[in-house]
Amino acid sequence: MAQLRVFYDGACPLCRQEISVYQRADRAQAIEWCDVSDPRNTGLPLSREALLARFHVQQRDGQLISGARGFIQVWRYLPGWRWLALLASLPGLPALLELAYRAFLRIRPLIQARFRRPA
Repeated sequence: MAQLRVFYDGACPLCRQEISVYQRADRAQAIEWCDVSDPRNTGLPLSREALLARFHVQQRDGQLISGARGFIQVWRYLPGWRWLALLASLPGLPALLELAYRAFLRIRPLIQARFRRPA
């Protein structure tokens, strides 16, 4: 059974690229990857819109973690990424990373549009 469930936007080219990096690193298959944009995925812990609006992970006990803290949680389960989780967990850094993540969310539509443009 997976230790963590990750909810991501599979319709977003940028998100798909990032998640594919994590999936390759998840050699132990500790993480269940849930593409929220796929209507076949049901039984979601929040509305599809809420899960698409920002990054969410769910721990085995059902607790949801979102935003920068969600990424930190993912890194904890990935060999080769644990050092980043330790660094990002230093006092004050999760809050700073959350501010950066919120800034990214504001420009995400522009980045997505760039990824979707034909070459």
